[in-house]
Amino acid sequence: MSGGGPLQDASDATLVARASDGDVPAFEVLARRHGPLMRVYAEQVLGSNDEADDVVQESFLTGWRKLGDLEDPGRFRPWMVQIVTRRALDRLRRRRHHDDLDAVERPADPRLTPERTVETRMQLDAMWAALERMPVDQRRCWLLRETAGHSYQQIAEELELPTSTVRGLLARARRFLSAEMEGWR
Repeated sequence: MSGGGPLQDASDATLVARASDGDVPAFEVLARRHGPLMRVYAEQVLGSNDEADDVVQESFLTGWRKLGDLEDPGRFRPWMVQIVTRRALDRLRRRRHHDDLDAVERPADPRLTPERTVETRMQLDAMWAALERMPVDQRRCWLLRETAGHSYQQIAEELELPTSTVRGLLARARRFLSAEMEGWR
């Protein structure tokens, strides 16, 4: 019954009493009155518009079938919230069983085991220690070439050295590091 009929202005308790006796229009008024609130609540619980509609519809069907179980007809709304809550939680439980954990969290890179991480860190420490023992000009040339990617010409300009000197310093630096890092091969 739409419009301003007598059922529209009736209390929840009156509508529940009538619906309990099989008055379908009375229950329709209850559903229109409380449906929007139940939908918003279900959407908040589920995080989904589509599922919220289904849950609310199922909940009102359950409410219609179990209306005789409602002890206090004036507490229709809290009673319906309980039904919606149970239905929404059931949906969440079913959804949870189908989550693909591979999509949620990628497995760790098998190359990054704790042992490999420690070994890499120790190798880097050994490299930095070897660089500290290297003559300053060799170290500066090597760092500019290997870490910054500078060309021989750029290194020569940066350090104000002839290109031939840069080539010699880099050759000595590589031989030195090769000898120092022999144990890490």
